[in-house]
Amino acid sequence: MEKAKKRLIIFMPSMDGGGVEKNLIIVSNFLSRYIKNLTLITFDDGFNKKFSKKIKIVNYKKKTNKKFSKYFKYLICLLILSKEILNNKNSSVFSFQANIYCLILSKILDFKVIIRSNSSHKGWTKNFVKQMIFKIFFKFAEKIIVNSKDFKKEIDKEYNVKSVTIYNPLNINEIKKKSKEKVNINFFKNRDTLKIINIARFTDQKDHLTLLKAFREVTKTIKVELLIMGYGTNKKMINNFILSNNLKKAVKVIPFQTNPYKYLKQSDLLVLTSLYEGLPNVLLEAMALKKFIISSNCPTGPKEILQNGKFGMLFKVKNFKQLEKKIIEFNNKKKSYQRKIRAAYTSLDRFEMTKNCNKYLELINKL
Repeated sequence: MEKAKKRLIIFMPSMDGGGVEKNLIIVSNFLSRYIKNLTLITFDDGFNKKFSKKIKIVNYKKKTNKKFSKYFKYLICLLILSKEILNNKNSSVFSFQANIYCLILSKILDFKVIIRSNSSHKGWTKNFVKQMIFKIFFKFAEKIIVNSKDFKKEIDKEYNVKSVTIYNPLNINEIKKKSKEKVNINFFKNRDTLKIINIARFTDQKDHLTLLKAFREVTKTIKVELLIMGYGTNKKMINNFILSNNLKKAVKVIPFQTNPYKYLKQSDLLVLTSLYEGLPNVLLEAMALKKFIISSNCPTGPKEILQNGKFGMLFKVKNFKQLEKKIIEFNNKKKSYQRKIRAAYTSLDRFEMTKNCNKYLELINKL
């Protein structure tokens, strides 16, 4: 019987359009140039067109308007993965999501797994039992990839592993090109106002309340506008805060956009208020478009990207008063911060797309 050809399966059950998905698309399309037998397993088919035609995509096809939970998507995609492995035992897996479930399955069906962890463990190990599960099963991975040096220090110490740091690959040319498209919303039109943008999922992790509390205070001192872009379960809470604090004229909330760069280009300042991250893409994208950044000093990523404040400003997590002061400071001294903006742009070579994608390829080839 002829031996099955070697194959790499990329595992990403749930795709919503955030930073992880951007990295997945860039890395997958790069790998497809060099790996002939490449399969992607994901539940939804909404992003299929963004992937190279060289990649075999396996979706769960079911015509329905029903919204499925991420755990249902995990289950279905694990079943699909099991079937794919049984059909070709000469497969290895590169997991972008549901890593522990994938590692457990690898011990049952005997296949190799590289995992990519996307955000600080402080966001996903909130109890002792979870910590023990991760400590046990992380050791089954061939390699653990993380996206910042601080993340590596954190995860290596906590789980006694030796992870590998590969920065998020940044496609600066695509960002610049898309930023030139026309914006079709009647906002950011007043030349005399400070234009702030926030691009993040509407979840507790992104902590929009800290942003809105700081913005409420800032409006008492300077002319300012805030554009919030995203999606998620906290949308109602965000809108309720805006209404109850009479901020409707100064704040606009819009859904997730396939091209956020044209909106980012119209802004003066990007603010990130996350409780935890990995290596937030939105900061890199803002730097690529030469926008100033004020970010929470959360674990992990912002401090590393901004070089401890060399390329922007950092404030203490959840400290809206500190954020308020930094926004006003930037507004009052915009010209003096142009040097930081230029320095931030020139620092982006660390995240260059081909350089970092090649690191993924080298690691996978060792399998």
